Amino acid sequence: MAVPDRVWRDEGVLDALARWDFGLLSRRVRERGSLRQEDMAELTGLSQGFLSMLESGSRRLTNIDRVMDFLDGLGVPSELLRLPLQRSHGPVRDLDTALQEDLDPALPWTTGRMVAALENAVRGESMERRRFLAMSGIALTAQIHHWSLAEAEPVARAQDGSRVTPELVDHFQGTIDHLRHLDAVGGSGSLASLASAHLSLLLSTLERARYDEATGRRLAGIAADTATQLGWFHFDAGRHAASQRALLAALRAAHMSGDTRLGAGVLSYVAIQSYSTGHPRDAVGAARAARERTRSAGTPALHAMLLTRQARGHAKLGEREECLRALGQASELCAGGRSENDPQWLYWINEGEIHGQTGSCFLDLGEPGRAADSFALAYDAMNPGETRTRALFQARAATAQLRNGEHEEGRATAERAVTLAERVQSARLNDHLTDVAEELRDVRNTPDAGDLLDRMATLTTKGNR
Repeated sequence: MAVPDRVWRDEGVLDALARWDFGLLSRRVRERGSLRQEDMAELTGLSQGFLSMLESGSRRLTNIDRVMDFLDGLGVPSELLRLPLQRSHGPVRDLDTALQEDLDPALPWTTGRMVAALENAVRGESMERRRFLAMSGIALTAQIHHWSLAEAEPVARAQDGSRVTPELVDHFQGTIDHLRHLDAVGGSGSLASLASAHLSLLLSTLERARYDEATGRRLAGIAADTATQLGWFHFDAGRHAASQRALLAALRAAHMSGDTRLGAGVLSYVAIQSYSTGHPRDAVGAARAARERTRSAGTPALHAMLLTRQARGHAKLGEREECLRALGQASELCAGGRSENDPQWLYWINEGEIHGQTGSCFLDLGEPGRAADSFALAYDAMNPGETRTRALFQARAATAQLRNGEHEEGRATAERAVTLAERVQSARLNDHLTDVAEELRDVRNTPDAGDLLDRMATLTTKGNR
């Protein structure tokens, strides 16, 4: 059952949607679509009694999470929505009207709105403390939809201000490349504050310096790269709303740069956050949109990476066939080698990464034996310098072995994971170690398990301070 497409062309429905009058919208969608209130209840998850009161005006729909579920259930086309960026436990609040409009994905994706989004990303940690929640479902789909279709205006400033030299641009890129390397080796730690400071400097340059269009697009690309890494650092530290603000700002900057590969990279992180926070369908949608937008880019490594993100979403949804198909395509692309068109920042995609993501998928699909086998292949194939990723895969491997009844092997793998984890700072890794500890407690008679649990407790306690 679904709302007929013709309903979304009806002027009365569009008027109710524009006014966010959900009672009127419910009644008009039902009448134009020849639907019963019981049908509407099945689509939206709201009770028939509540819908009756909503349509009569005796009840209101004000909780933004329920609003999103309502619109998502009706299948409102994303291009018809002008949604607020932030979501809270009650009505939309706290952001001023100008910023709300700047961040509306349906409005033109201009340089000014890119700057507003990046400034909002820099404020991420302080906004996080105000308990804003990350968007999902149709609200997130609207952002991705407009990234794919919007036209980008020229990025140039020829007025006053110091001229941006090629050497300065190279320095900007070198800084974020260095932060990326530090993250791979030692975890996110305090890197978010460094990335935020770097993004502030880039913003100041974009707003005040003098540069031509080619330089402006390159600056936008570096801002996109920096905001993406900022989003990743926030995510690795467990600050999910701040992470999403940075990633959506990065999507705008990537769009202004004219480099679709950067936008696809942003969506790969959106996919990771989505399947990690209980929204696997959003992960599948983000990865598919990124693949579609870069279909003719000639970037096999990029598409292999995106396919692993899509596979993780399928796995968490229990869609085994679709998951294995995506993993198979990713493996084939990775085996074929990189292209000169593949982005430099994607240096880490290799056979070990594919095996590791395959293991994670099998773990989500409830096949711990096959997961353990894949993690063993990942450990042998991964770059030893990727300390955090190796630790993550080892933690998952330990979970798989313990669930498969391989208690001795699981304890030994868990010890390797802890030894690696003691060298990095990652709240996300600590969460995985907490999961391993729960598995270990069931087999505590395994030699040295008690000491290992103490080491895990020390790590996770430090990570939560």
